[in-house]
Amino acid sequence: MGNIVSISTIGQDSHRFGSPSGDTLIRLGGIDIPFDKPIEANSDGDVVFHAITNAISGFTGVNILGGEADKICLEKGIKDSSVYLEKALEYLTDGKIIHCSITIECLRPKLMPHIPAMKESVGNILGIPSSSVGITATTGEGLTGFGRGEGIQVFCILTFTKEI
Repeated sequence: MGNIVSISTIGQDSHRFGSPSGDTLIRLGGIDIPFDKPIEANSDGDVVFHAITNAISGFTGVNILGGEADKICLEKGIKDSSVYLEKALEYLTDGKIIHCSITIECLRPKLMPHIPAMKESVGNILGIPSSSVGITATTGEGLTGFGRGEGIQVFCILTFTKEI
C-alpha cells in the first residue's frame, strides 16, 4: 500500500446577468433562488456547479466545460449543470474529494439565507458531508462588475486524497 497525499485544485466560473425580467429563478449549487434577472448562459448557468466541475478537471486533466458539456448541452439539449458535474466525477477514478470551499462574488441576490441548502446540495453531489463544504459570499466592495451587480463569479477549491 502506498502513501496517501492531499492535493488541492481551483476552479472558477462567471456569468453575466441578463435584463430584468420580473420574477425569475437562478440556480446556484443546485438550488433555485428567486431573482429578478436571469443568468446569461447556454446551460442553466449554475456557476457554483461549473466552478466545481472546473476544479475536478484540474485534478483529472479532462476538461468537461467547453468540451463534453458543450456536446451534452448544445447537441442533446441538456441544460442541467449537475449533469456536467456528474460527467466530471466519472473521470475521478484515482482520487477522493474530502473538502470543498466556495467563494461567490455578486452584489445580488443576497445568498446568506440559501447557503445551508447549497452546502447540503453540493455535499450530496460530491459524496461528502455538508460540514465538509464551506461557502462564503461577498460583494467585493463593488470593485468588480460582479460586485456592481453585472453578474456572478465563483471560485472553488477542492481538496482530494490520492494514494501514490
